[in-house]
Amino acid sequence: MAIGSGLGAQLGLAPEVTYGTYVAPTKFVEITKTGLQLKKTTAQSAGIAAGRLLPLSDRRVVTQRQASGSVDLEVTTKGMGLWLQALMGTSVTPVQQEATAAYLQSHVLADSAGKSLTIQEGLPLTTGTVTRKNFLGCKVTSGEFSCAVGEMLTASFEVDAKDVEETSVLAAASYPTMAPFHFVQMAVKTGTYSSETARDGIRKASVKIERPMDTDRFYAGAQGLKAEPISNDQVKITGSLEMDYVDTVLDDLHTSDAATSLVLEFVGANIATTYYETFRITLPAVKFDEAPPTIDGFGVLKPTLSFTGLYDGTNQPQIEYISTDITL
Repeated sequence: MAIGSGLGAQLGLAPEVTYGTYVAPTKFVEITKTGLQLKKTTAQSAGIAAGRLLPLSDRRVVTQRQASGSVDLEVTTKGMGLWLQALMGTSVTPVQQEATAAYLQSHVLADSAGKSLTIQEGLPLTTGTVTRKNFLGCKVTSGEFSCAVGEMLTASFEVDAKDVEETSVLAAASYPTMAPFHFVQMAVKTGTYSSETARDGIRKASVKIERPMDTDRFYAGAQGLKAEPISNDQVKITGSLEMDYVDTVLDDLHTSDAATSLVLEFVGANIATTYYETFRITLPAVKFDEAPPTIDGFGVLKPTLSFTGLYDGTNQPQIEYISTDITL
């Protein structure tokens, strides 16, 4: 029996072959919070009958079913591949680095058609019995990564799902040996693409990638369930850097509205030879939008510069992930 509280909860996931068709979870992640919920649309008959004061309960029907919500977790040195693939869109196979135990995943921005997940939540009753909710046809519509002084690198994924079922059995959770990425490992770099240099004074960095989709594709003959969402707008990439005002490099970029490549990088323990556990977001072109330095009393100036990620005409944004995972 599990503990009858959130201590006994679990979350597993697996890539789907067909959108909305259950696949038993193969990966389990250590979550900090979830907000996935079934959303049903109902209609109530409005027929008038002499003397009836309340609508009849058997005249209420469910006309649509779907689900949505968020999954929050710490970014760890293993087990992130399925989330990154669902967010970024490229079909990825980890590439072994020389003859070592290190494998590189390169998640380059692409259309995410065909990239859906089954996500299974294990929800403990107070008795210790764990119920399950299987969210089918899960499309990742956004992902936000953030890290600040003294903190872990965290991720928050927004999810849109086709349906929820509760019949498929609860999978037995197992977790690999892993570690979280954190502030000590963080570097923020700017400059020319592929030769960026580290910036000083950064106290917090965040990057958000949004995938706008038509999530309202409900058609006759589909039992009130949606077809796979389709991208219906350009990808939106935004973020911010909180810093002490140690130099004018980023302030000057804000003033000139010039583009720079931006890298948010975390390098952990050595895996083998020159290969280290790594999580790296590369945005080949960003422009700073607002928040130049201002004076607010006697303290150190601490501007927060927001930015927008753009296309440099050649290179796509990507997330690189080096771990010992030989599969996603």
